[in-house]
Amino acid sequence: MCATCGCSDDNQATLTDLRTGTTTALTEEHDHAHAHHHHGEHGHGHHHHGEHTHSHPHTHEHDHGSTTITLEREILTRNNLLAERNRGWLAGRGIVALNLVSSPGAGKTTLLERTIHDLGAELSIAVIEGDQQTLRDAERIGATGCRVVQINTGTACHLDAAMVSKALQQLDPPHHSLVVVENVGNLVCPALFDLGEHAKVVIMSVTEGDDKPIKYPHMFRASTLMVLNKIDLLPYVQFDVQRCLDYALEVNPHLQVLQVSATRGDGLQEWYGWIHRIFAKRV
Repeated sequence: MCATCGCSDDNQATLTDLRTGTTTALTEEHDHAHAHHHHGEHGHGHHHHGEHTHSHPHTHEHDHGSTTITLEREILTRNNLLAERNRGWLAGRGIVALNLVSSPGAGKTTLLERTIHDLGAELSIAVIEGDQQTLRDAERIGATGCRVVQINTGTACHLDAAMVSKALQQLDPPHHSLVVVENVGNLVCPALFDLGEHAKVVIMSVTEGDDKPIKYPHMFRASTLMVLNKIDLLPYVQFDVQRCLDYALEVNPHLQVLQVSATRGDGLQEWYGWIHRIFAKRV
């Protein structure tokens, strides 16, 4: 059992390449070996190998508070080392990576489909899809002509850096491209796990409560941008936009905010402009 979030260690996570139809099991041991080899071969040494220990929760027999804290630190430290290697590998290729996070149903996939359709001729875009089960979202993205791989996390409620490392190897995105990670729908655990991305983008919709930012502060605090989606539905729902924005900025005064409708098109030029700006800074 993962001490950080409670999801099972034995989660049977898999990686499916929609182009070839092949599915690979993502075991922890395989991903650790991959992280050492994959990033080392590109010369982005972060000198973390001596620190990277493979200690596991089952080595502790007693469930004391101090033990739980130690396990959380071990899990997150190991993940953060792998995330730094991902970040170095991406930087070496001039690739920008965005981590899209949200509750289920906020409209991540629809926004991503529209973005690929509108920007695909300008930017080379590849996608890593994260869901507990099914290939549905990856199939939707693949229908746009975009290169995509699907990570199914099984019982786990988030992607981690090791999973993304393997997915990057499978995707092999070209230099100076954009990689978008669509994380598992969850506003809790994905806030804790760095994937090596350049920015987290939290997407919420007006069909959710306007107090979401103060109910899930860690996610909004960890994000660079908040996209408030489905504003075309504002006449039909009880949602106070200004109160939502006030809560979001209370949690994170540096948070950038955009209001969009992924279906109707409102605010999408501002969203695309933000992508271009972050791309220009990083590449």
